[in-house]
Amino acid sequence: MMINWNELTTLEQWSETFDQSEQKPLFVFKHSTTCPISAEALREFEQYLQEDPKKDISYVLVKVIESRPVSNQITEDIQVKHESPQAIMIHNKKAVWNASHWKITSKSIKEAMQTAF
Repeated sequence: MMINWNELTTLEQWSETFDQSEQKPLFVFKHSTTCPISAEALREFEQYLQEDPKKDISYVLVKVIESRPVSNQITEDIQVKHESPQAIMIHNKKAVWNASHWKITSKSIKEAMQTAF
């Protein structure tokens, strides 16, 4: 079963989603639409969502070039150095796991979900 993710394009959407991480964990995927490594990481993320994803989590995507203010605000709010592609799990407004580039795989996301929450 494929779980859907939402794309965040505004600071207001990010602020609301970030606040909700106090009730429900949040998975953020920062994606560069011009980067082949990011395209592969996105495929891995989507594969994870098709396999057996954790269901009580909000999944969001931020395009780092098109939505740069949102990407920058995420970096500021969670104090995790920006990289792209980047996967970040947030709970109670704190980053509990993150990975970037080739470390973003369906397997690594699944393992992190089991240990982070």
